[in-house]
Amino acid sequence: MNFQGSRRRGEDGVATVIDFLLSNARLVLGVGGAALLGIATLAVKRLIERAGRAAENEKVEQKMAESWEELSLVSASPTLLRKGIEGVVMKHVSKATKQQTADLCQNLEVSSSEVQPKHEAKSKKSQLSVLTLQERLQQYYSSRVVLAPHEVEKAQSLALDICTEIQGFLHSRHPDMPLGEMNLGGSLLDDLQVVSADHACLLVPLHLEPSLWRLIPGEETLLTHPLHWMVRRINLEYFPRGHSYWDRYLVGGYLSAETVVNMFSKAVMETANWPSISSTLDCQVRPVLGGPELRLEIRPESEAESSNQPLFISMLPVLREGDVVLTAQPQLTSPWVNAWHLSLYPWETRRLAQLDAGDAGCRRLMLKILKAVCKLSPPLRHLQAAPLTNLILHLSDSESDWSKNSLDVRFQQCITELIGHLEQEALHSYFKPAVNLLNGLSEDQVDQMGFMLYCAVSDPDILLI
Repeated sequence: MNFQGSRRRGEDGVATVIDFLLSNARLVLGVGGAALLGIATLAVKRLIERAGRAAENEKVEQKMAESWEELSLVSASPTLLRKGIEGVVMKHVSKATKQQTADLCQNLEVSSSEVQPKHEAKSKKSQLSVLTLQERLQQYYSSRVVLAPHEVEKAQSLALDICTEIQGFLHSRHPDMPLGEMNLGGSLLDDLQVVSADHACLLVPLHLEPSLWRLIPGEETLLTHPLHWMVRRINLEYFPRGHSYWDRYLVGGYLSAETVVNMFSKAVMETANWPSISSTLDCQVRPVLGGPELRLEIRPESEAESSNQPLFISMLPVLREGDVVLTAQPQLTSPWVNAWHLSLYPWETRRLAQLDAGDAGCRRLMLKILKAVCKLSPPLRHLQAAPLTNLILHLSDSESDWSKNSLDVRFQQCITELIGHLEQEALHSYFKPAVNLLNGLSEDQVDQMGFMLYCAVSDPDILLI
């Protein structure tokens, strides 16, 4: 009787505190904010109450379903993070959830003692739960992130075969087109691809006469965008139009990236004999038409490999001058038909490699883990490799210890730093500070990412599933 009475007084105390929070939240946050806080606090109250009850006559599976159903009320409202109350809510939710999970796990162990297979499965889960974050990251890298060597070799070999076929086709159909030697590029070649070898990049170098063309930095153009460069035709008074093969793709005195892409789309994607190439390479090759990109989809021919996901190969016309690499990617420079995209990828990957070589660091390993986390987590899939790379580069300026023993510390620090950038809705490029790498994200996407990362601050394992 005394226990029941004290428990009732405790519940009344929780109710009083919640009512006080709600009444004051209405004054501070307004009706909408108070409603969201009410949903969260109600979930917390019910979780705490259920965690205190005995579970003798209640199924374990039903209790877990009810608990996570109520937690979904909180997770369905990511805008709570913008109201400054996420710390209080998540603290109590995490505490109640851990207590609930501990009680349920204890009951599960008792109920499954008669069934040996279930007991063994529980033991494996217990072993995983006692791993440190450092061990979990290493396990995650070896099991989910890194690619098997034979998978990489197969994808590279297939991409090189496609490269050879396309280059031979262009030389036979357009022998006067001044092109350099086509080659592979991107993450597959640089050992930065994660989870699966599902995409490759085929670089198609265009040869320009130095006396007839000039590359103009984006800051010097009317666009004033650091990544939107232009290629101007010069010396027209001495060498009129027609002296350069690429004069036919001029728009307003500038070499048009969009026109060049359209030319390759017609000359290669719409003209090549893909059934014949498919037969030669023993795989199904087809162009992905209807978009601004030059993409090929390759699927294995044999039924044994039909379940594998396809390999996508992107053709990228490029211009090189010194360490400057410009790519024809209208999807990045739209609506400017004359603009060429300045690729910072070579600079960023080179800088990461130099830093790791200097101190035997784990920056590239960290980048691959973060890329895999974002690729496998739906709320984080909109975070591309470029923001993650620049996040690590910025952090390298302030942190000197990047040894593998500090992998867990740097991982948690990356999460915290990324939350700060999402709150500011800005992550500036390491080499071009005027460029905000988060510009393409919507407010809803930022909210969902922020909520996921806030939860990961107290429980990083939710990112390593």
